[in-house]
Order: sequence, then C-alpha cells, then structure tokens
Amino acid sequence: MAEDLELRGYQEEVVERALRGENVIIWLPTGSGKTRAAVYVAKKHLETTRGAKVVVLVNKVHLVAQLYTKEFEPYLGHGYTLVPVSGDSKEKDFFGPVLKDSDVVICTAQILYNAMTNMEETKHVELSDITLLIIDECHNTHKESVYNKVMACYVEKKLERELPLPQILGLTASPGTGGAKNLEKAVDHVLEICANLDSAIVSTKNCVSELKQKVPRPVKQFDIVDKRLEDPLGDHLKRMMEMIHEYMNIPPDFNLRKCGTQEYEADVVILEQNGVKQNNRLLAQCALHLRQYNDALLINDTLRMMDAYRSLNEFYKNKSTTAIDGTDYFLAGLFQENQVELKKLAGDSRYENPKMGMLETTLLTQFGPSVKSKGILFSKTRKSIYCLKDWVLDNKALQEAGVKAAILTGAGNGNTHMTQQKQADTIRDFRDDKVNLLISTSVAEEGLDIPECNLVVRYGLLTNEIAQLQASGRARAKESRYSVVADKGGKEVRRELTNECLEKLSIEAIAKVQQMSTPEFRTKIAKLQKEAVCLRKLTEAGKREKRGRNTAASVKLLCRNCLKVVACGSDIKLLDDMHYVNVNPDFERHYTVGGEVNINKSFEDWEPGRTINCSTCNQDWGFEMKYKKRAVLPNVAIKKLAVETPLHGRMTVKKWKDVPFTVEDFSLEKYCQDNYPDMFD
Repeated sequence: MAEDLELRGYQEEVVERALRGENVIIWLPTGSGKTRAAVYVAKKHLETTRGAKVVVLVNKVHLVAQLYTKEFEPYLGHGYTLVPVSGDSKEKDFFGPVLKDSDVVICTAQILYNAMTNMEETKHVELSDITLLIIDECHNTHKESVYNKVMACYVEKKLERELPLPQILGLTASPGTGGAKNLEKAVDHVLEICANLDSAIVSTKNCVSELKQKVPRPVKQFDIVDKRLEDPLGDHLKRMMEMIHEYMNIPPDFNLRKCGTQEYEADVVILEQNGVKQNNRLLAQCALHLRQYNDALLINDTLRMMDAYRSLNEFYKNKSTTAIDGTDYFLAGLFQENQVELKKLAGDSRYENPKMGMLETTLLTQFGPSVKSKGILFSKTRKSIYCLKDWVLDNKALQEAGVKAAILTGAGNGNTHMTQQKQADTIRDFRDDKVNLLISTSVAEEGLDIPECNLVVRYGLLTNEIAQLQASGRARAKESRYSVVADKGGKEVRRELTNECLEKLSIEAIAKVQQMSTPEFRTKIAKLQKEAVCLRKLTEAGKREKRGRNTAASVKLLCRNCLKVVACGSDIKLLDDMHYVNVNPDFERHYTVGGEVNINKSFEDWEPGRTINCSTCNQDWGFEMKYKKRAVLPNVAIKKLAVETPLHGRMTVKKWKDVPFTVEDFSLEKYCQDNYPDMFD
C-alpha cells in the first residue's frame, strides 16, 4: 500500500506554480525535502495529465536507486509503473520501449541524452515523449554538462516551436554565483541557469520560520592551528625538487610558483605538456616526477609525514615504465639515494603535522564513550581519506572515544572507488550506528541519503560556495557543529569566508531575479537562450573546422612517455559512439599485453580483455576489448598519447573528442575485410 504523501507549509508554497504546469526551479536548502516536493508534483501530474510520462534525471549513478527506493517508489509504486535505469541495467539498451511502458523512469542524464541522440528504434526517445522532466541538483545545468546538453535540445525545439515539450521541474540547494564577485554578474548567472532550464526560480516567502525550524543551520567554528615551526621532511623534499629543477634546465621565460601549492602543480602540468610538444623528454619526465614530489608536500601539509613519504615511495615502487635514457636513471637514482633519510624524517614525531592534533581535538569534542554522535569528515582526495581512516584506527584516544570510521567515495571501477552496493552498505551501517564517522570525498556533499549528523568537519578543502553549503547542510541534528580545521591565515579559512560572502551574494541575486516582472524576466531569458544557441552553433562549427584541417592519415600518434610514433589517426575508429579503438593489425607490434581487466558489470556487445602497455617503455595505454566475442580491439586512452599534425606540430589532448581530425565510425564488415581478407575472396 502506498504511503500518504503530506507536505510541510514551505513545500506546499514552492510547488504551487509547478502544480499549475509552469516550469520552475525549486530552491530549498539541503535536508528540507526538495525531492519529496518533486514526488508530490509528479503524483499530481500523473493524476491529472493524460498519457503522462515522468522522467527523473540525476547526475550520479548511485542516486538512481536511492531516489527510486527512498522517494518515488514508496509514494507512487502502488498505482504506477516505476523503472530505475542506470548504466548497470539492461533497460538502458531498450530505453524507448521502457519509457513507453512506464509511468515514471528514474535515470542518469547521460542515459536520456544517449537515447535522444541514438536513432535505433529500441533506444530512441524524443523530448515530446515526456510530459514532466524532473532534474535533481539542477545547478549543474551549465557549460558542457550532460544536463545542459539535454536542455540545449529542449531550448532549440522551444525556439523553433517544435511542440509538445515536457514541463520542467528543477531542484537545487543553491544555484551559486558562477564565479561572479558582484551582484550584477551574480544576477546574470542565476538568469543563465533559469534560461538553460527554461524555468523561473521559486522559494518560500511565507513559511521561512517553519523552514528554519525544520532545517537548522549548524554552529560554525574555525579550529585554527599555528604552522609548524620546523618541517625537516618538507625542507628535504624541496631540496630534492631544486636538484630536479637544475637538472631539467627550465626555460628562462617560465616561472615556477611556490612548491607545495596547487599553483605549482598547474605549472608542472604545463611543463610536461610543453616537453611533449617540443620533443623534450627530459623536460616532460622531470615535470611528471615533480608533480609527485609536490603531491607529497601537499600531503605533508595536510596529513601525517609518513603518509607523504609513503605516497612518494609507492610512486617509485609501482612505476611500471622501463628506464630508457639518462633522465629515467637520474630521477630513480635521486629518490633511491634519499629514501632512507626521507623515511627517517617522516618517522620523527617531534615535527608531526599540528593539524592532525587539532583534528583529533575537534572529533573528541563530539565523540566519547557515552556520547551518541554522528559525523562526516570531508577531505579532498581519495588518497587522503584512506590515510585519514588509517590515522583514526591507529589513534588510541579516538578508539577509546568509540569512533567507528568508514570510507565513502564515488562509485566506479578503480581501486579506490566503491561499488554502488558498497556505498549503500556503508550508509546503512552509518544509519544503524555500526559506523559513526564517515570519511568522505565530495560524494557525500551532494544528493546521497545520509542521516542527520551533529558534526561536519572540512579538512584541507578548497571548494566553491555550493559545495560548502551542501556540506554544512549535512549537519542537521540539533546543536550540530560545522568545523573548518586549518592553518592560521591559510587558504582554507580565506576560502570559507569568501564562500560565505558568495552565498549571501547568491541569495541577493535570486531575490533580484524573483523581483523582476514577468515580461522583463521572459525577455531576458529569451535573449539568453537565443545567444546560447548561436554560441553552441559557432563552437561546433569551430570544432568541425579544426577537425577538417588534417586528414586522419596525416596525423601521427605517439606514446606520451617515450615519444615513439605508434599509430596514425586513420587507425582509430569510433565504436558504438563511445569507444575509440585501433583497428590496424600492425599496432600489435607496438604493445605488450598484461593481465585480464576486471570490470564489475556486463556490457551489451563487448567485454574487457587484457591490459596493453607500450612495448618500448611499458607505459600503460589501456586495454583490449572483445567485441561481439570475436574482434579483439585495443582501446587506447588518448591521455597516454601525444598527437602530431603536419600544420600545428605536436600537442596533447584530454579527450578523444578534442583530437584535430575526424574519427570515422567503426565498421565490423570493413574490419573483417581488412583483417581477414581470405574470408571475402
């Protein structure tokens, strides 16, 4: 039997215009029940709209099951057909019929976009097939996001008067300011989000006191520590970095910024790219190693000294590439000569990071043997949260206080990712008090159904005002605390204070937009939408022109590590509009194969095979794909390669879609003709 669906006063207020069929963005804080309000709108829409089809879009895979199980199914499952569709489910391959046979579909935005752009009958859907489109965390509808690709199709159809189109319902805790620092620009950003979603933004006006009572803000505190007076480990790492600087002969017009900062990391990334472009392997390899030393400095500043040492030690221990010239021998030798001294310095407790002591104190203010507490500790990287969990387990005081920690990271297939099931198990253990401290990356800031906490700690984090607001929204228990552990005068404190100002600026900007008359608002939105369509067309034309400058056969592909030419652009084909594979049988002589790749899900037409590495330097390139159980196709990551064109020389790109040539679609028939000509005699 379906559960009764009742709304609080502020929820009833924000859904009024949506119930009249208008496109709206519901703006309510984290934990206030935005999704419950959306379920109510969906229910009324299904009851009153002939042939209703509701699609709920999320931006993270794990939210599909969560919204289905926790929100939509309990209230709509009794009278309607609901289907959750994610990349792991077979329904994605028959999205057209699934939508036709369902009342409500909950899926990632990528799955809907794939269905909109795939013309196969069993997969294709049109926006006109949907009557209500609900977009969770809709502040992500900007730039090149998948949300914005879906809505770009919507806006173009609207401007061309291709009707019908679905009603839009967006949900957000904050649209942010988009990097704006003044009210005028912040208003422009809010208007842009509204234009992208073709929606007005609504919030409670008459029930503010009820909202504040139901969703209390935590008490914010800055737990500040003085910087360590002496840092022998950091000083030794910097001396080693200086030796690399001298060896690599940095160009005189290139100024590296301060070691141990994000700015320095950005600089050495550029140096590596320049080394590849200039065929200067010495510069490229030294820059890659300097990034690892800089990572160790950042870890030394945030975590334990031994964590910093282990990070660098693991890099050299696990480095799979073969030494092929003097640069490799110099870099490996430098670490080996200093390894014993680095380990000794890392183990000297006199110079331990004072932030760890402050973090311990902060946790102990809320945790104790007879105190029932729940907390989330946010840190920047997966590496750092694993180190923090080890620290909690090794910390006698925290163990005596009853701290039971678990890690929560994003879903995926890497060694440090979690499966969706593991995520769900961890959150269930947190709810059942088997775990009382989640140590998490940003995955816990947005969307996940995590129980109320009385402590949220942000540790070594620099994020924007939206992430900060979402993190603080996790501390929803009465008299909860939101702590920022940071160095005195450090960047974290400055960023937190800046974000507080940006949050206020965002609120002011929303108020300005809401105060606009309907004709003024619509005029501004229409202007922004037309400009966005023109800009997208110009951008796409520019990309086509760029790809058209080079024939695929004229482009060389090189191993990014040893800079050896291993393929040409015409060898690469696009398989299923997703995978870039090398179809040239001669490519085999350029790589060696390793162990089988394990991916914890199955795919329609392919399965992973063995890893592939450069036969010259052993750089990992990707893996073989077994397509249709017969064709073995090397799937190479473009970030492991360099691209060389006749016109513009050598370059690096992050994604295959950015290569300066046109990649043809894969044809199984042509592949068989080229690779097995005897079959076609």
